[in-house]
Amino acid sequence: MSRLETEAQPGEGSSIRVLLAEDQVLLRDSFKMLIDSTPGMVTVGEAGTGAEAVRLAGQLRPDVVLMDVRMPEMDGIEATRRICGSPQGSGTRVLILTTFDLDEYVYASLRAGASGFLIKNSTAAELLGAIRVVAGGEALLAPTVTRRLIGEFLQRSERVPAAARPLDGVTPREREVLTLIAKGLSNRDIAEHLHLTVGTVKTHIGHLLAKLQARDRAQLVIAAYEAELVTSPAREGRGS
Repeated sequence: MSRLETEAQPGEGSSIRVLLAEDQVLLRDSFKMLIDSTPGMVTVGEAGTGAEAVRLAGQLRPDVVLMDVRMPEMDGIEATRRICGSPQGSGTRVLILTTFDLDEYVYASLRAGASGFLIKNSTAAELLGAIRVVAGGEALLAPTVTRRLIGEFLQRSERVPAAARPLDGVTPREREVLTLIAKGLSNRDIAEHLHLTVGTVKTHIGHLLAKLQARDRAQLVIAAYEAELVTSPAREGRGS
């Protein structure tokens, strides 16, 4: 069941506040021990089901929810959709926990509003780094992993054809930036590629977020694939 911590910890005001959503108690306790022993992070609550995660996220308004996919009562994807879609969840980022056996959930998770995903066999350092990245408002999009997964599962999914979702109001330069985001380039890499300043790239990204009604960089990647600005690596390999 859920455990809730409401009393402020010393120095908690500047800490990244994390809600753990994981049905395996031993694994959840391990995450809590790691996070609470890391300067600048604190666990503010624990949930053993998706429904508990939604309730606690609305009550605690954490910076990051570390969300398992397979949980009782409500899976992590639906819980993510509800958290990210609620007014209380506007400042909360969701980091999905997955395994290579659950790759089919990655695209659905990002569509639900997650800011990224983490493989369960990641190291402690990778977990802490992922929490920091997501808490900082960035999407956790590793070009060698996430782009392949999104591409593969977009190809498999029964999605709305690209022609039904034009990039209304997006300028040619913004389309270039969007394409490079989907290819996994950082802001600095995009700036170098297009001979722009990093500040100008950030401005273009801000415009794209507003025009495409995207929550963050992860959803911009999805928009680029759905508009077929880029294609999946599998499709590229076949030359189609």
